[in-house]
Amino acid sequence: MTDAAPASAAPILQARNIVKHFGHVEALRGADFSACAGEVTALIGDNGAGKSTLVKILSGVYAANSGEILLNGAPVRFSSPSDAHAAGIETVYQDLSVAPDLSPAANMFMGRERLRPGWLGRLGFLDNAAMRRESLQAFQRLKVSLKDMDTPIADLSGGQRQSVAICRAIMWAKNVVFMDEPTAALGVVQTGRTLDLIRRIRDTGVAIVLISHNMRDVLQVADCIEVLRLGRRIARMRNEGVTVQDLVGAMTGALDSQEEGAAA
Repeated sequence: MTDAAPASAAPILQARNIVKHFGHVEALRGADFSACAGEVTALIGDNGAGKSTLVKILSGVYAANSGEILLNGAPVRFSSPSDAHAAGIETVYQDLSVAPDLSPAANMFMGRERLRPGWLGRLGFLDNAAMRRESLQAFQRLKVSLKDMDTPIADLSGGQRQSVAICRAIMWAKNVVFMDEPTAALGVVQTGRTLDLIRRIRDTGVAIVLISHNMRDVLQVADCIEVLRLGRRIARMRNEGVTVQDLVGAMTGALDSQEEGAAA
């Protein structure tokens, strides 16, 4: 295993020796992972490497068969995504999980709606003005411009829908945001804007975990890169002089084969 990443800040989120079985299939075989505040950590690996399984364990969707998760140095156990949300961990899934018929503000507060003060709130009336105001502040803080705050999100471009999903995550995340293939369905211009947004979120001090098959995107925004292969972390490196060939070699095992050949 390559471990070329020097210690910087203490990791805000760590996974140690995570094992996960699905029947006879061993998806994770002692996987490790760490992410630091104010950094983008890219999690890469070939199909079947265990990336999605590890992220689902760290975000409360799955429970590990064994291993340890640490948040700010303290052991934690997530029984559900709600537990992870309460710990300040949010996930932007590839399908975005947005409600297309609702406005951007309604999507920002989906599942966390604000009620109006007083007896109207006790009757279940929503404080739409407050949610719209707070959403607009979040968009402005992250320099996200929407063509219309009141239009259904289905009428927005793919990049704008992605921006709403990302802003929603950062609005509620205190510690970590997982982003699963955030640029997979975007064009060149929208991809550039999404990568800029990721950089701005990183600068707020939140730890970002980027799961991506696009190695060029990874090299553009990642501070640290972790590589999974066959259910284990086999490389961790700082993004300093790393090339696409280095990443592909680590993912496929070609780098190991070259090193073994050189040593022989």
